[in-house]
Amino acid sequence: MPLSMVLAITLADILTPGSIHLGPLLVAAPAVTASFAGPWLTAAIGALAISGEVLIDLHHHLLHNQDVQAGLGGFALVSLFVVLFALVRDRQRRELTQVRSVATAVQTALLRPVPERLGPLHLASAYLAAEAEAQIGGDIYAAVRTQHGTRLLIGDARGKGLPAISEAAALLGAFRECARRRSELPDLVADLEESFHLTQSQSEAAEAEYAESFVTAAIVDIPDERPVLTIVSCGHPPPLLLRAGRVISLDSSQPAPPLGLGGLCAPQHTLTSFPFEQDDVLLLYTDGVIEARDAAGTFFPLTQRAARWAGERPEGLLKGICADLLAHVGGRLGDDAALIAIRRLAGA
Repeated sequence: MPLSMVLAITLADILTPGSIHLGPLLVAAPAVTASFAGPWLTAAIGALAISGEVLIDLHHHLLHNQDVQAGLGGFALVSLFVVLFALVRDRQRRELTQVRSVATAVQTALLRPVPERLGPLHLASAYLAAEAEAQIGGDIYAAVRTQHGTRLLIGDARGKGLPAISEAAALLGAFRECARRRSELPDLVADLEESFHLTQSQSEAAEAEYAESFVTAAIVDIPDERPVLTIVSCGHPPPLLLRAGRVISLDSSQPAPPLGLGGLCAPQHTLTSFPFEQDDVLLLYTDGVIEARDAAGTFFPLTQRAARWAGERPEGLLKGICADLLAHVGGRLGDDAALIAIRRLAGA
């Protein structure tokens, strides 16, 4: 297109009477080129456009005119500025590409999809970012295989920006390390609380931001040999149990405060157990799911939508819920959302 512009404007100016001056329009050619091309192509189009202007002035015998010479100098200066713009924009684009690749690598390292199979369990996970360009955030999940079963974590860091990411990374690392080592869930939760406070104390510069930071979390233990599951809730929304077409909310009898607020009181990490039989499906989620609103301000009805997809495998269940969730909010969430579905396989 820029080449066509240079040729068309040059020919039009040459073929029209001398009283009509179309040459100044040639400055649009390098400007248009800079919108999609790099600095070298922009410079080449700029040089070609200046050559076209010189050819026009020669044809009309105006090259000796001081006004025309000043116009050519201004044309060259504008073209130079456009080339510099393309150069800066190209450098920023490369830096942005590098930052995105690093963010993707960090996201992959921090928030790996859960394994499809752990012992007698079939699992699936899903993560929906609120921002289209976001790669990492404060919603976390993990699944760890232990000697006698499987342990799962889902949580939501309430800090903002880098502090939330730091808290999420620290909590995931602590869970993956301690879930196999600690035999009792209360001890595991106590370790996670200690790890969270350690992360806070390591950054005095971010003290004001950390002061308002905490993580809601649910830690679940599912043994291989017994058809039960045990939950410790730290201020997190209750999981849902899908059984024979019914959806049951697994409310904890005495939920503990979120991780990071344990210093305000002496939390009692109460264990709550529920039957978890063959073909039952456990659905863990963050509050970005249940707090999502449509245009009328109505919250997403997770229990109803989960019942709609109750007969699906874990990946089909999450796919259906995520599709319903995005349709409910019009395609864009106001908060990150994470979900895990766990099914106890028949005959396991």
